[in-house]
Amino acid sequence: MSDRLDDDRRYLQMAARLALRGHGGAEPNPLVGCVIVSRVGEVVGWGYHRRYGGPHAEIDALKRAGNRAPDSTVYLTLEPCNHTAKTGPCSEALIEAGVRRVVYARDDPSPDASGGADRLRAAGIETQLITNCPGAIAVSDPFVHRVKTGLPWVIAKWAQTLDGRIATRTGKSRWISNDRSRRMVHRERGRVDAILTGIGTVLADDPLLTARDVRQRRVAKRVVINPSLAIPLDAQLVTSLDQAPTIMICDEAVFQSQANKAAQLRERGVELLGVPATNGRLELSKALGRLSQRYDVSTILVEAGAGLLGELFQQRLVNEAWVFVAPTLWADEQAYPCLGGRTVDDVTEGLQLTLQDARVRGGDVVLRYRVSGGGG
Repeated sequence: MSDRLDDDRRYLQMAARLALRGHGGAEPNPLVGCVIVSRVGEVVGWGYHRRYGGPHAEIDALKRAGNRAPDSTVYLTLEPCNHTAKTGPCSEALIEAGVRRVVYARDDPSPDASGGADRLRAAGIETQLITNCPGAIAVSDPFVHRVKTGLPWVIAKWAQTLDGRIATRTGKSRWISNDRSRRMVHRERGRVDAILTGIGTVLADDPLLTARDVRQRRVAKRVVINPSLAIPLDAQLVTSLDQAPTIMICDEAVFQSQANKAAQLRERGVELLGVPATNGRLELSKALGRLSQRYDVSTILVEAGAGLLGELFQQRLVNEAWVFVAPTLWADEQAYPCLGGRTVDDVTEGLQLTLQDARVRGGDVVLRYRVSGGGG
């Protein structure tokens, strides 16, 4: 039994690595990987969900397996779907293929698609949920998070010196990280649904926030937290709408108090999204929820300063953090810190993160964290 469990975990982890290949193509559907193994332990099929509206991972893998699928074991990162949407139910496809056993890492939380495991069992197929394979579970976290909370998966990214500074006292930050680190960020820009920044960063850096010199799987919407519509009309985010759409999230009251500026932005093609504000501060959870509902945003990369980053962390809206640490010390207490807005009196009061990955890229150390309790 122990050997079989070890094999199950190994093949589920293989399926998880396959699932990650779909990032940037499959969303807002979940990332799903599938491995099909014969009774003699040979991998006869594999697949992953490549693009939204395309074949699911099971169908991709069954096509490769062909006539070797009968009597096999199928490993999946997520319960097979049980509904007909853009594609047919994968549970039915597995039944028709004559597989013997299905092992999966996570139940599907979607009310419309769940129930595939029960359908397989009713057809006489051995079906097993294995919940102690963290990698296979984690790949569907963004999808599960959105289904359960209505909020997109938020990745906070910043580059810092060894002493935690993201800009000099004069506001200069180009470039703290090296070319390889920046290329990694641009690749992610070409895979997420939206890139979020604050008006402070726009006024200081006039960023373009597009994916450049990388293979782009989708064009991310550029989203600015801009309560009073303070953005200049000649900012790059306004003048480059032929490259990517721009959405300004502002105080609902601005549509009356700044009606002329709002009209000018709309004339140029900028989309305005009003949300409630309290004491001039936007309700960020409602802003993220409306991005999800109105624009089908499932993944967001945050590239912002200490103020917005700190507020997102404080409100438990960050799910993941990418920190690029350059081998540099400034030792300047007036340089800008990576986060702000909190007061901590005791070492136990810090926000808790869990390290997922650490690697060196051209001298920079790239740290990837999950945020405990992130996502509202």
